[in-house]
Amino acid sequence: MPELLGSGASPFVRKVRVLIAEAGIDDVPYTEVTASPMGGEDRINTANPLGKIPALLREEGPTIYDSNVICRYLDDRAGAGLYPPARLWEVLTLEATADGMMEAAVGMIYEIRFRPEELWWQPWLEGQWTKVDRALDALERSWLSHLSGPVDMGQIAVGCALGYLDLRHGVRDWRKGRPGLSAWFADFSARPSMVATAPPVA
Repeated sequence: MPELLGSGASPFVRKVRVLIAEAGIDDVPYTEVTASPMGGEDRINTANPLGKIPALLREEGPTIYDSNVICRYLDDRAGAGLYPPARLWEVLTLEATADGMMEAAVGMIYEIRFRPEELWWQPWLEGQWTKVDRALDALERSWLSHLSGPVDMGQIAVGCALGYLDLRHGVRDWRKGRPGLSAWFADFSARPSMVATAPPVA
């Protein structure tokens, strides 16, 4: 039986957990582990030599890691159709956009948490947020019709990215000037899969 290793606050882990819920997968238990760019616990470092989450332990083969790889694997395994061939390139592009937002937003938190305040590089922090801001504008401008369609992995990734912005960057008020995206996220975040995987507030 596969086992998913992760942390509840990670948007990349949440992406996999939402897929598991949406696909009706019931044989992949989830285990919390401590990962850190400064060195996490042995279990995750052994499972993934990069020490990053999520990681999926498998009995039939090596551990697989990177949220995109795990999502593609589980979708294929379950036949869930969350990467529909007719919209595949749009889904993958939307997922990549969301992943880039997550990477920038998580990187900002790492800068603040793992460097002394006097060493925080403000231009770099603002540069990362600029990436997020441009992606949000692109979602509002070009992707609302896709987001409003049948649920796929692109939507799941965007939902998890926006949830992480609320969790860690709420003061930035990503909703301002983006009524369509805000309304979509209000509906999407109410899905049982999103409610069940909501990150801890602390």
